[in-house]
Amino acid sequence: MSNNSDFKCRQNWSKLCEEKLNIQINLELLASYNYFYLSSFFGRDDIGLKKLVEYFNKASLEEREHSQIMIEYQNKRGGIVNLNTIQKPCINLTSSSYECVYEAFLEALKLEKKVNQNLLELHSIGDNDGDAQFCDFLEGEFLKEQVDGISELSQYISQLEMIKHNNYAIWEFVNKL
Repeated sequence: MSNNSDFKCRQNWSKLCEEKLNIQINLELLASYNYFYLSSFFGRDDIGLKKLVEYFNKASLEEREHSQIMIEYQNKRGGIVNLNTIQKPCINLTSSSYECVYEAFLEALKLEKKVNQNLLELHSIGDNDGDAQFCDFLEGEFLKEQVDGISELSQYISQLEMIKHNNYAIWEFVNKL
């Protein structure tokens, strides 16, 4: 097994950035796994909201793609990727149409805020280490997208709060995603 000094490309890539990026990679995979769970939940025959299956499956794939981009970046910088065991989703949705849709979007918002908070911490570490390239990478690839995603989820939650227990309105909301 190689140690970090064996990588010819390693320059200004701190051990702390390497470690924290590995945490972010695993966090992206955790988010992907949770979205995959949500996708499978809405595909059940007692729920059957195919648009939410598609929505959360797309979100799962996007998070997986983020982890892949970060893995490639870690390798480019001369770091070593460390993957951890992915924790089982701790999402307990009810079966009533309003509640399960609403709760799913609340869970998604919590996930996105957690991912975003860690990205902001990564950016701060890169900035403190004088690693402008790492900060640029985070800004260009992820931070704007996180803000947009959090805003979108927040708006969906607000819309769901307005329609509450109107099952037809929820059906319409889901089918317009």
